[in-house]
Order: sequence, then C-alpha cells, then structure tokens
Amino acid sequence: MKKIIYSFEVFPPKPTAPVEKVSACFEELSALKPDFISVTYGAGGGTSGGKITCELSARLQNQYKIKSVAHLPCISYTKQEITDILADFKANGITDILALRGDKSPDRPEKTDFKYASDLIQFIKTQGDFEIYGACYPETHPEAISATADLRNLKHKVDTGAKHLISQLFFDNENFYQFREKCEIIGIHVPIEAGIMPVVNVSQIQRMVSLCGASLPRKFTVMMQRFGHSPEAMRDAGIAYAVDQIVDLVANGVDGIHLYTMNNPYVAKRITEAVSGILGRNS
Repeated sequence: MKKIIYSFEVFPPKPTAPVEKVSACFEELSALKPDFISVTYGAGGGTSGGKITCELSARLQNQYKIKSVAHLPCISYTKQEITDILADFKANGITDILALRGDKSPDRPEKTDFKYASDLIQFIKTQGDFEIYGACYPETHPEAISATADLRNLKHKVDTGAKHLISQLFFDNENFYQFREKCEIIGIHVPIEAGIMPVVNVSQIQRMVSLCGASLPRKFTVMMQRFGHSPEAMRDAGIAYAVDQIVDLVANGVDGIHLYTMNNPYVAKRITEAVSGILGRNS
C-alpha cells in the first residue's frame, strides 16, 4: 500500500502576542509525528511576516525534528523582498515552500512583480534548490473566470515547478474526487493532499466558507443546526465529520491528508488517534 502523506497546518501568533505562545501547540502537534507541518505567513508588512514564519519553521525542524513547509505569498511583495525572505529561509535550513499568490487586502497594497503564484514559483526556482508546493481549489478558486480556466492555471503552476499540491478545505468528498479526475485528464500528475478542516464552532465555518467558497452539503448543515448551540457537542460532531471524511478519502486512494489544525492540538490529537490505523501509521 502506498504511503499516505499526513500533515498539519499551523499559524503564527498575532504580532502583539509572543512567539512562545505557539510552543505548547508545537510540542503537542509534533508528538503526533506528522510528515510535515506547514506554517502560514505571519501578519505584518514587508518581510516581517516572513521572519516569523521562518523562525517558527526553523523551530519545528531544529527543536521538534518535524519537517516544515513555509507559506510564502507574493502579491504584496517585490522581487527584492521575496529574495530577502528566501535568503532568510535558506540560512535557516528551510527548503520546502508553499508558493501562494496570497489574499488581496486593503492593508497591503498589491505590487506588480508577481501577479500569480506561478510567477513566484518561476522566481523561486532561480533562487536555489527549494521544494515547491502549490495550492489548489477542488471547487474552483473564487476569483477564477471558470472551472476550466482554473484547472489550466493549476496545470501551468505544476508545469512551472510545483511538485506537490495541497487543496483548500472542502466538506463534500465527491467534489474532491471530481476535481482529482479532472486533474488527471488535464495532465496534472503530482501528489494532491486533501485539505480537511475540522469545524468545532459555527462562526469558524461561516468565516472560512466566505473566504474560500466551499459548499456545505446537507449532511454538514444538518449537523451544524443540530449541534451548533452546544460548544462541546459541535466540537465532537466536527471531529467525527472530519474523521468520516478522512476514512472515505483514504478508502478512495487519496495521496495525503492536510489537517487545518487552527492551532488546536486537542482536535488534531483526537483525529490522529482515530485515523492512525487507517493511514497505516500504527505499524
């Protein structure tokens, strides 16, 4: 049986909070022995966000012996700023990068050096020997003109140099399977990790869906309506739903599972314990 990649995503603390705030989170998540942990890009302008992402990524590798993948958005940065961030990554032994366009924000004006993630991937390849990951949207990027155009752009991203893909969250596995089939048809043959978001409160999902456009199947909305009033019940239901998704994905030959932990080790631990045997991680 092929090895199924199992990984987590974490995010840095807010700029006003100490970096040490994530230490306990890292301790507990690293004990679950994921194949890697990706670190989202820190808040802040210029290269300050890259510095905190670099610091946390290096800590994961050096202190906790877990491979890290550093997120790197490009839409608000110049080539020189990206060059400086990459140099910092390289100096700290960070060789795996999730190359992203990044979200548009009125707080960070767009620059003109990079318009798409594929532009960043091309640039990274000129800056050293980095392993490059890309993002993908099973239900189409919210800004794409069409699903077909989105797939073509994803193919270009892979052809440019992305060796792995990590999907945006989704709650209906059929959408992922259809997307995976279309990727195969168009000639995308790199591993695609399925992004799974354990929903533990209703406000969390409302915000995430508004950002990524994921659809909510009836099974999921009924769950929210039934358990959303109780934090403990919603947490347990969200964990169970995520586990059910993972079981089905593994049964259908998924390349990997990327768990959006929301820096919640308790939830990650519950899910990992439930699926370890299914992922072949007990042997």
